Amino acid sequence: MDEGKTMQVTETQAEGLKRAYTVVLPAADLDAKAQDRLVELKDKVKINGFRPGKVPVAHLKALYGKSVMAEVIEQAVTEANGKIVEDNKLRLALPPKVALPEAEDEVKSVIEGAADLKYTVELEVLPAIELGNFKDIAIEKPVAIVSDEEVDETIKRISDANRPFSAKEGAAASGDRITVDFVGSIDGVPFDGGAGQDIPVVIGSNSFIPGFEEQLIGLSAGEERTITVTFPTNYLSAELAGKEASFAVTAKGIEAPGDLAIDDEFAKTLGLESLDKLKENVRERISKEHEGATRQRVKRQLLDALDAGHKFDVPPTLVEQEFEGVWNQVQQDLTQQNRTFADEGTTEEDARAEYQKIAERRVRLGLVLAEIGERNNIQVSDDEVTRAVVERARQFPGQEQQVWDYYRRNAQAMASLRAPLFEEKVVDFLLELANVTEKQVSREELYKEDEEKAA
Repeated sequence: MDEGKTMQVTETQAEGLKRAYTVVLPAADLDAKAQDRLVELKDKVKINGFRPGKVPVAHLKALYGKSVMAEVIEQAVTEANGKIVEDNKLRLALPPKVALPEAEDEVKSVIEGAADLKYTVELEVLPAIELGNFKDIAIEKPVAIVSDEEVDETIKRISDANRPFSAKEGAAASGDRITVDFVGSIDGVPFDGGAGQDIPVVIGSNSFIPGFEEQLIGLSAGEERTITVTFPTNYLSAELAGKEASFAVTAKGIEAPGDLAIDDEFAKTLGLESLDKLKENVRERISKEHEGATRQRVKRQLLDALDAGHKFDVPPTLVEQEFEGVWNQVQQDLTQQNRTFADEGTTEEDARAEYQKIAERRVRLGLVLAEIGERNNIQVSDDEVTRAVVERARQFPGQEQQVWDYYRRNAQAMASLRAPLFEEKVVDFLLELANVTEKQVSREELYKEDEEKAA
């Protein structure tokens, strides 16, 4: 072994955002570090026949030499990679990809300290991002005022859901509540989840499979009827989606809806002191819904502007990872809905190309937002993350402690909460700088379907 050797680094690739290096770590350095580690172990290990701290290093090497050298190699590789990054002033997009020797005799020689360690490391770096002038971004903020009619319609729906029913003679009509037993089958074979007993159905509520409720009209208590419906193609169960099913239905009882006055007494049944308080409560709830829709429309415009104003190469592996996540979800959704790409009016090839663009956009915008946040010292505090965990736990009544423990023990889960908080803070920062003008719109305009792809 040559005692005078030092670490050698040779760059083998520098194309785009990819870098690759061949690294040679001298055997003498690795052996010296292993010796130091074994000396440290002298005072820590207990071996029969030796007093504490008196175990010969040679004996320790015979017992633990291979495992100690493995630890030394791992640490040395990490330190060497860190030095490469620091010396070349690189900003990594992903952890280094290391390829150690695979040949058994080569590995043995390195572990025994008889040969230098030669390995390769591939790095993917972040691009240099030149940020635009955010004051040049023009945003039109759609604002929908909550109308009295909208409040009244919402309260009407609430009252309909709380309307009293009373038994009636004769046949069921639209608006009546009919209690039924039913057994569903496809091609004469009953299917899981297709049977029910004493199930109340309000005819016209559209809460059952399309066509089911309408065919209950005319039934009287005690009467039986077989009805046929077709499950929607986007039904949650892929086994049932798009299939025709027959239901043997038995009517158990018919109830007619009663009148329900929308007044102070009605408001009190909902836990509010008066009708005016109910209207105020409903208006606030609708207003928050409108604000949420406005936020999404404004954010979309902002992200579109950022995407248009920042064009640079993105780390290919990050795009690949993002695409795989998106594509897996697309395939899962199609499977659940029992649909194909042809049903969506496209081909798998075209869909792949489209979702590849979406993945690139997401990665590019993520890098831009991260750069803006870093340059402007935008941070998410631990307290903010803790509040997000508490809010998430509240969504699971009775399981709050389990949810809390899951997030507190799972760094990746905590990061999944921190990331959207950071994004929203950067968006707020940008909206303060952008040229935002308000435009009053109707509720229909605010909620109209946006044909552009989501960011």
